[in-house]
Amino acid sequence: MRSRILVVVIGIFVGVVAHAQQDSQYTQYMYNTITINPAYAGSRGLLGLNGIYRSQWIGFEGAPETLAFSMNSPIGRGGLGAGLSFTSDKVGPSSENMVAADISYTIQTSDRVKLSFGIKAGFSSLDVDMDKLNPEEINDPGMQDINRTAPVIGAGAYLHTNKWYIGLSSPNFLETNHYDDVSVSSVTEKAHFYLIGGYVFDLNSSLKLKPAVLTKAVVGAPLAVDVSANLLFNDRFTLGAAYRWDAAVSGLLGFQVTDRLMLGYAYDYDTTELGNYNQGSHEIFLRFELNTIIRNTVNPRFF
Repeated sequence: MRSRILVVVIGIFVGVVAHAQQDSQYTQYMYNTITINPAYAGSRGLLGLNGIYRSQWIGFEGAPETLAFSMNSPIGRGGLGAGLSFTSDKVGPSSENMVAADISYTIQTSDRVKLSFGIKAGFSSLDVDMDKLNPEEINDPGMQDINRTAPVIGAGAYLHTNKWYIGLSSPNFLETNHYDDVSVSSVTEKAHFYLIGGYVFDLNSSLKLKPAVLTKAVVGAPLAVDVSANLLFNDRFTLGAAYRWDAAVSGLLGFQVTDRLMLGYAYDYDTTELGNYNQGSHEIFLRFELNTIIRNTVNPRFF
């Protein structure tokens, strides 16, 4: 059994290195939207500090592991917003770090509707250590280490009110080829495009329901669709479920510890064949918010 799993692991990692390095995926993306859409920066009217840790495919040696931190805030009262984010991804022999800054501008299109535009700029660093792929079994002189840095440039639009939102973005629309001149080893980072949307229904004075959807398109890969529904009780406790099309089902929990601090947890169960070789994925989310001149009190919002 161990040798069979090793063969599966090597096959997956060699495929990743040879073809594409995908963006990080989060089950609780709706609480950290700035990672996929720079237009979200400052849209809550508060200074927000966000952290996510995700451990995917528990029990699967070398499985994906992601640590992300971001902060964003409005700037003055002129409709400007700014953000800063750091993401660290580890997948088998590869490690990728990304640092990016976000700038957004919001216009009031009506009494209730706002339209935000944003740009993202930064850089990513990719390292691939082929020695971690068990060279005794691979024994391929063409598989050489990769160490490359590439620019990150993205953009997005975000239309929203206090009840609903729609966003379209690409956190990095540059396609980067990491190629080793002395070998055949290469990694191609494809552009990702996201379409998100959600609506908050007030079921009664103490209960809200928010269905949401995320659609991700990547050239050369199947369309990915996440559908979720979260219930918010008394503006404090969140309970939800999500389905990633042909990939996973998830359960979500969240608790607004104070007006400033929120904690969240999600568990994913793989519905693909990989589910036979792992014990699911765990994700922990933390958000801390502070007052600004835009909003002098912290009033928790569902998105």
